[in-house]
Amino acid sequence: MIGSYVAVGDSFTEGVGDPGPDGAMVGWADRFAVLLADRRPEGDFEYTNLAVRGKLLDQIVADQLTRAKEIGPDLVSFCAGGNDIIRPGTDPDEVAERFERAVADLTSAVGSVLVTTGFDTRGVPVLKHLRGKIATYNGHVRAIADRYGCPVLDLWSLKTVQDRRAWDGDRLHLSPEGHTRVALRAGQVLGIEVPADPDQPWPPLPPRGTLDIRRDDVHWAREYLVPWIGRRLRGESSGDHVEAKGALSPYDIKMRIESVA
Repeated sequence: MIGSYVAVGDSFTEGVGDPGPDGAMVGWADRFAVLLADRRPEGDFEYTNLAVRGKLLDQIVADQLTRAKEIGPDLVSFCAGGNDIIRPGTDPDEVAERFERAVADLTSAVGSVLVTTGFDTRGVPVLKHLRGKIATYNGHVRAIADRYGCPVLDLWSLKTVQDRRAWDGDRLHLSPEGHTRVALRAGQVLGIEVPADPDQPWPPLPPRGTLDIRRDDVHWAREYLVPWIGRRLRGESSGDHVEAKGALSPYDIKMRIESVA
């Protein structure tokens, strides 16, 4: 019976791609917090989301883990390292060493630490070439989890998020349905009875022609890929002027989710 939960990480945990009615992001962690809160008496659950988009592992450790340890919750979800891995020239072995130091520190201060693997990027333009690096890092994450007794939210094995409907238009962040499926899988990892099956197949889609696919790829490159490359060249981050959501009411999250369902 988890009574408090803190989410730390980057855009994935902030919930980019899953906007609420006011434009602020919801995301899998907020949805997962609702699942946890539903198992407690009303008002007897505390949730804080410290995640900020674009953050690298060391930034997450410096800015978010200290705060998470101060709160001292029953559960922390720790998803970090993905932005490091997709940067050219990074070594997944070295990133994993820093990740393990953070896990060792965090597990000594909080109740339980849920870690996540990276997605299988076989069908993602640009990122599909990094599939080997991501798989190597995932292997380290699983081994670290074994050493420190951490439950693992294995996103690589969640095959239903390989459907394009699970992704936002930028092809880097999950759609609301994708975030929902991850939240459900997180609940399963902790042995919680969830209201739906995250592995439920998607309804069939009509076939797409070569011209449709090419037109979508051109639009994606113009709207998302070129600006992303530009930020990398300028040394900018999408999270430079973004503040963490902080403490949130699961009841308010539920109302926001239902208003856009």
